[in-house]
Amino acid sequence: MNIEVVRADYENSRHQLDIPFLLNVYACDPMGGGEPLKDDVMCNLVPALSAIPHAFSILAYVNDKPAGLVNCFEGFSTFACKPLINIHDICVLGEYRGMGLSQRLLEKVEAVAKEKGCCKITLEVLSNNTVAKSAYEKFGFSGYELDPKAGSAVFWQKNLEAV
Repeated sequence: MNIEVVRADYENSRHQLDIPFLLNVYACDPMGGGEPLKDDVMCNLVPALSAIPHAFSILAYVNDKPAGLVNCFEGFSTFACKPLINIHDICVLGEYRGMGLSQRLLEKVEAVAKEKGCCKITLEVLSNNTVAKSAYEKFGFSGYELDPKAGSAVFWQKNLEAV
């Protein structure tokens, strides 16, 4: 079995197909929301990502087939006064789970973060996604809190209506 983990090239025609394909499979999974991506998202995702200078994606291939994806964005830690990487999406297709791909994808993200001089990598995970949480803990992630008396951080959102 041949496993390859690469930083995506948004100009590469294969990567342009594989990124929305993998993200769509993830979106259809209950942990990704359970609904397919809209057609305009499928068509415009890679051009939109390529227009964001602080975005990058990592792809995993098994025997030359797309198997995993991570979409990341560089942010900034004001407390550390250094850049950070936020993993916005991470997925491994069902048939490739249990092969250590999540760890290899995270290793590649960490290598990019270190190249950029980042102080940390952040991500969000659903509280009941025990499989993903286990993979993240195995890699060294943990819940975020400044002071145990203040409690742990939670991720909130407010959807904005399209204009």
